Amino acid sequence: MKYKVALRKTDEGFSVSCPGLPGCWSQGKTEQEALENIADAINEYVDVSAELAATEDTEMREVEVAA
Repeated sequence: MKYKVALRKTDEGFSVSCPGLPGCWSQGKTEQEALENIADAINEYVDVSAELAATEDTEMREVEVAA
């Protein structure tokens, strides 16, 4: 799955966020490190969101969205 991210050069390196996932951001000393870190952050965000959404009376399903 691909997500669009916003990459910004900072005094400390790079800051990166995922506009489609509010509050999901990371950073790195290099552009590559920042992109690797946001990929990890996105995976964790999605996993935790699924856990929080799951309740006894909720059935989780997946849908495919065209790009």
